Amino acid sequence: MVIHDEPTPGEMLPILPGHSSAGRLERVLRAGHFAVTAELAPPDSANPHDVYARAELFDGYVDAMNATDGSGANCHMSSVGICALLTRIGYAPIMQVSCRDKNRIAIQGDVLGAAAMGVSNILCLTGDGVQAGDHPQAKPVFDLDCMSLLETIRGMRDKAEFLSGRKLTDPPKVFLGAASNPFAPPLDFRPHRLAKKIAAGAQYIQTNYCFDVPRFKEFMARSRDLGLLEKVFILPGVGPMASARTANWIRNNVPGIYIPDAVIERLAGAKDQKREGQQLCIELIQQLSEIEGVSGIHVMAYRQEESVAEIIESSGVLQGRVPWYPGRDEKLLQERATS
Repeated sequence: MVIHDEPTPGEMLPILPGHSSAGRLERVLRAGHFAVTAELAPPDSANPHDVYARAELFDGYVDAMNATDGSGANCHMSSVGICALLTRIGYAPIMQVSCRDKNRIAIQGDVLGAAAMGVSNILCLTGDGVQAGDHPQAKPVFDLDCMSLLETIRGMRDKAEFLSGRKLTDPPKVFLGAASNPFAPPLDFRPHRLAKKIAAGAQYIQTNYCFDVPRFKEFMARSRDLGLLEKVFILPGVGPMASARTANWIRNNVPGIYIPDAVIERLAGAKDQKREGQQLCIELIQQLSEIEGVSGIHVMAYRQEESVAEIIESSGVLQGRVPWYPGRDEKLLQERATS
């Protein structure tokens, strides 16, 4: 499916009725399509071509790319910097904003700058503590948390004012998201935590890795009972595990990620564990896409970004739809002319 209303890089599409942004991700979700987002690994580099090379791996398979903001409290190219590069050529980034490193003055300034560059999607995060990363001596800020950050940006967008009450001449038109972890105890609290994020302004949710489909179904059922699924788009997180050893390390060292024994045993018993991890990811995407209330998928393929295209293609969730990327329409027309 070709959509002939793509903007020239640096320009914006009109905002459709009922939408809060001009972004493609919001358009895809509100049109009822199954959306695909993926995490773009930020480079330890000042070379823009390192960003473009990573983005090109997702061409034709994702609707938006997450530009992470010091994920794990480790230093990389900034989220704002990556978004500036991606919007320059027309990609649709999701700018992650962590509260760990900046106060409300810096964050609100970044939001305005990002919106001016054409960023339509923001993901609000509290952020990991500095002790988890490669600069444990850094001074943590945490002036805001996820909830207050959502409320702050929603106020900038809907009331056209800073948190201080000072008016904005042109508010940022953005689609607001947050993260959720359905697998962190206490499990009964997770749907209620989701409700608070929605009340604070979250319009879409990306979850942590989902390896336990029955447990995720229970989370979705409880969220449905609370009337939440009609208020938010939920994209469960998936990703290929490179080996049983990797999966076991993540389970034991990364808080909030639950990987069942059966997953590790399946990987350990495979001749090609990396390939098996990719096949498992495909199966999880297919199973999750069948759950009521799931609007898309968020792929986190750490150090396996080159496998994302094959995983999405094999899962079949795009159903023939080709998400936009620079040069997509010209390429599709050439393919049709030669077929």
